[in-house]
Order: sequence, then C-alpha cells, then structure tokens
Amino acid sequence: MSTDYTYDEQGQFFPFFILTLAGLVTLPLTYNLLKPSKELENTAPRIRSGFKPEHEDLIEAQKRKRLRKERRIKRIVTVVLGYGIMAYMAYLIVVTARATPKIWDPYEILGVARSANEKAISKHYKRLSLIYHPDKIRPDPAKNETIEMLNDRFVELTKAYKALTDEEVRNNYLQYGHPDGKQSFSIGIALPQFIVTDGNGKYVLLVYGALLGVLLPYIVGKWWYGSQRYTKERVYVATAGNIFREYKDDITDGGIISALSSGDELKETIPPQKAESGLAKLEKKVLAEDAKFISDQDREVIKGLDDSSRRKALALLWAYLGRVELDDSTLNGEKYEVAPIALSLNEAFTAISLAFGSLRPLLGSFRTSQSIIQAVAPGSSPLLQLPYFTNEVVQSVEGADAKNHFTIQKLMKMSEDKRRSLTVGAGLLSENQYTAAISVAKQLPVLQISKAFFKVMGEKVITPSSLVQLVVKARFVPPGSTNVPDVNPTDLEDIDPEEGDLDALMGRGPSRNRSVKFADGQNKGDKIQPPLAHAPYLARDHSPRWNIFLADGKQGKIAVPPFTFTTFDKPLFDESEKPTYNVQTLKMQFQAPPQVGDFPFVMHVVCDSYLGLDSKLDINLHIDDPAKAAALEEEDDISEPDEDSIAGQMQALKTGQPPKKAKKPVHDSSDDESNTDGDEGDTSDTNTETDVDD
Repeated sequence: MSTDYTYDEQGQFFPFFILTLAGLVTLPLTYNLLKPSKELENTAPRIRSGFKPEHEDLIEAQKRKRLRKERRIKRIVTVVLGYGIMAYMAYLIVVTARATPKIWDPYEILGVARSANEKAISKHYKRLSLIYHPDKIRPDPAKNETIEMLNDRFVELTKAYKALTDEEVRNNYLQYGHPDGKQSFSIGIALPQFIVTDGNGKYVLLVYGALLGVLLPYIVGKWWYGSQRYTKERVYVATAGNIFREYKDDITDGGIISALSSGDELKETIPPQKAESGLAKLEKKVLAEDAKFISDQDREVIKGLDDSSRRKALALLWAYLGRVELDDSTLNGEKYEVAPIALSLNEAFTAISLAFGSLRPLLGSFRTSQSIIQAVAPGSSPLLQLPYFTNEVVQSVEGADAKNHFTIQKLMKMSEDKRRSLTVGAGLLSENQYTAAISVAKQLPVLQISKAFFKVMGEKVITPSSLVQLVVKARFVPPGSTNVPDVNPTDLEDIDPEEGDLDALMGRGPSRNRSVKFADGQNKGDKIQPPLAHAPYLARDHSPRWNIFLADGKQGKIAVPPFTFTTFDKPLFDESEKPTYNVQTLKMQFQAPPQVGDFPFVMHVVCDSYLGLDSKLDINLHIDDPAKAAALEEEDDISEPDEDSIAGQMQALKTGQPPKKAKKPVHDSSDDESNTDGDEGDTSDTNTETDVDD
C-alpha cells in the first residue's frame, strides 16, 4: 500500500483551514471586548449634580482619550480584520465548486439494480461485452475517445462483474471497498500545490522564517517584557524605582506630589519635544506670589528641577490642584491629562509606604489621593469640594483669621439661616449655586463608626497568635442629615456563622445567620456600591475606597495594613433616594500578637476620595493566657445539671435535694475587655466612638 499526497488545487479546503485559524483568534478577542466590565467605575451609581466646571469640554475630551486607550484599539482592529478574513473565506466556501470523491460501486458501473441476482448480472454483463469489448468497438473522434480509454472502460466492467460474481474478488470488495484489495492511502493537504512546487520553495521558506523566526519571537518577547515592565499596581517598574528614591519617612504632602512627577508615564505624556512649549507661561501662573495653594518649599522644588519634562509635569499638577486658569487650551488640556496619571502613580507610593510601615507617609498618600480626585491643593479647605465654592466663599465661611478649616460636616451642622448668610451674596454664591452645593453635600457618603471590637470566631477569649477579627459596625450618615434614627442594639451584635457554613467561616461569603461583608470584595452576595466620587475636575470616573487599618500611635508605625472596602452588604439609599442609615458590618482578619497583655491601637478609617471624611478611634486588643481559655472551656463542659433536666431529676433522687438553679456565668473584666462575644454587654471598655472633627 502506497501513500499519495494531494493538494487543494481548486481551493476547496484551504478556506476552511484559514477560517478555522481566524476564528480561533477572533472569537476569543470578541468575547473579551464585549463581555460586561467588572470594574467598579462602570457599575456604580452617580451623585446627582448639575454642576459644570469651567473647562468641561477639555475634561470630557481627556476622558474620551483615556477610554480609547483602555478599549485597546489594537484589539478592535484585530477583531475587525479577523471578521473580514472570515467573511472572505466564507464567500470562497460558498462559490467554490465541490469535487466530491467518487466511491467505487460495481452496481453503478454495470448499470444494474442492487436487487439483481447473479443470473441477471451475468446476462447483463454479456450484453455489455458485446458492445464495449475492444474488439467490437472503435474510438469515437467526436468524443475524443482513444483505445486506452476503451480498454480501461472494459477493464472496469470486468472488475465490477467479478466483484459481484467471483468469491475472492467479492471478498476484496466487501473488505476493502475495491476488487483489487487495499488501495493507496491518500492524504489531502489544504494548501494549493503551487506553494510546494519547484521554484517556490525559497519563498515558502522565507515566509516560515518570518513567521517563526521573527514575528512569533517578537510577539512573545513583547508580551513577556511588557508584563515584566509593570508592577502589580500597573505602573512601570522604573517609575516605582524613581518614587522609591524620593521616599522619606518625614515626607510632606507636597513632597509626595513631587515624587509622583518622577514617573515615566508622565514623561511619555510630556516628551522632551513638548516640555518647553508653554513652560514659561505655566510657571509664571503657578509660581506667582499670590498663589497661596503652594508652599515656598514646593516652589523651590519646581525651580530646582533640570529635567524639563518632569518640571512641566510637576507645574501642571500644581496648576490642577490649585485650579489655576492657564489661558491656553493646550496647557489646560495637559493639566487635566496629568491628574489621572498621577492618581495611578500614587498607588505605587502607597505600596512603598506600606513596605516601610511608617504611618505618616501612608496617611500622606491617602490625602494626596483625596487632593487629586477633588482638585484641591494639600492644606486647602475641604469646602472647596462643593460645587461653586471658591476661596472667597470659603473665607466668608471660615473667617479671615481661621486657624483650622471647616469640614463639610461642620458646615452642614450650621443652621440654615446662618449657612445661607455666609455663602449667598454679592461676590459669593447665587441662590441656585447654593442649592446645588448643598444638594451635593447631602449626598456625600460619610461613614460613621458605631462600634468596633476584636473577637476570635467561636471562642470566648483571644489567645496569643490566634486568628483575630476586627469587627467594625458603621453606617453612612450624609452631612446635614436630620431625624437620624438611633442604632438598633441588635444590629451591633455579631453572630458567628453556623458550624457547617464553610463559605462564611472562610470569609468567602455572607453568613446564614447574619449578612456580613468581608474586606477586598470577598462577599459573594449582592454587592451595594456607593455612588461614584463627585469629582468634576478629574478626567476619569473613580469609585470610592474605604481603607481601615490599625496603627501604633506612640511609634508612628502601621500595626495592621489597610483592608480596602469598595462595596457593602446593605443598601445605602432607599427607592426614594433617601439614606437608609443601615448598619454595615466590616470585618478584617489578622494574626494576634504572640504575647499576653493589652495592646492599644489607633484605628484609622480613611476614604480615598473626599477630604475631611476620615475618622479614627482608640481601640484595645486584650490577649488572654491560653490556660484561661482552657479553664473556660472546662467550666462550660462540667456544669451543674439544671433542675428541669433529666440529669437534674436523677441527681435529686440520689441526694434527696433538688439541684440548684443554673446561674448565669459571670466573666471577669478581662473577658469584657476582649470583646470576643461580640455582644453589646461584652464590648471593649475602650472608647469606640468616632472622633468627629468640628
């Protein structure tokens, strides 16, 4: 048996081959582009506001520019090209004639019915022999017949006759499908033959060399080095190195902004050829003597930079934070372009701060995030977050000689008449502007802590090195809220999950007993998102994050790194868009210290999107001796039988005296301080109320 190779001369199968390859690339890319985005910014509601910043068109243009980058134009082009190729291959499949392989059939060759018996077949064959025997027939020139063709035809008739009458030949036909037995094995190749014909080999070799030796290594190398180029915060490794060199334990908020300007992403946005354009005009505006939003130290930093790209990037950042009008559409556009980039770079600075474990830089990074999102310079009044509020309005509210800035909460605590008299008037706000500003203030998500305590799941005390939970009970109370209901004491309890509820025990979902929310989006139940940050000057949408962490106040160090919360387990607003004041349960797990004793911490709750909404409180972690835990367990196991139980009745028959009624267990003060039960009566004796800044 031999093997024959046949090529697709008519292009019957080649389109199927190309269609399959194109589909393997195009269809997954299509799914990737069309699948619903899971990013928080694409699913969160928005704060109702009709405020339009001065350069709304430039900000929207920058948003569209960022969206074009995020949509991966190259993938879209690849998908369109892929569908074009697939459509053309489908067209070729439809219009190309099909040459189906012919099966050797003796009945068809002889022209007899399959029901004919051997006698009828022999009679029909003899009749055909008289007609088609080479000695009886002559070639017909009109049909282009030759002697060889006539001989071949008679041979096929003879083979067909023997296949139906001769036992040995018939066995070959039945077993192999041909009277001659096994035939040559034909392999069809879905390529036109011209590709492998003599003279074309060098071109085929060249194509294979380009695909396998150039294109494939380029794609793999680009993917590999591209993935190695970024950190897990999605910033360049080189940028992280630059920011790391700028880091100091005593760095100021202005120093953090200066450190962010060293990012290579900003240098790509402002290359050297664009750096000098408008730089002098920009610095004249930013470094003006009446520019109070920037300190003298930060002015000197700008002046001391030799790298024109970084110098311009830093000046643009300060112009954005100070809301400086640059009187140039190009410069204003660049001002709004650098802010979202700096916000992304700030995540790298946060990661570096966590690595060093110092409290001051970490808080500075969160404040920098707030400043960039709200376009408010460090140290400026939080009231500038409200629509239409300017420095003149802020000065009218706070007073010219005010040492401390007002928070939005403090402003909203004023009486309506006093607040209106300070903000509405000539050179201040109009009635419509005032109404819009107050409307936004009443929608801000202020997280107020109702209770915070430590516990170990399923245990009464906290022992050294155990897996301890920090449970925070809090609710959202927007500024200016009235008739806020008191917290229901039952909402402040924390009931352990059932023993078989593995998802809740492992922190993967809500408990069957009570819905809880774990850090970092681990809750698999319904997720309630707060509204997107009201940030009209930021050229991107941002969903607020709440960071909760423990610090050692005396040493200024981070004791437990931040746990980030982006969604919550209960609705923040009802159907009429009024606050629900639902108590949210937030849990963080970490390992307890290995020593016995009391460990005082400062718990920080920081929102990365708004200024003045942060809170902190002192909280105490009490670690008990393991022997005490064992004693408590033994006390629970060996308890006096109750008089109403069968064991109690049996004891009465034996002793002749009724058993004493079971008394409620009395825990000492150390048990109460540990808060391991999570009940209202077993809460820590530390102050768990938030410190509200007035």
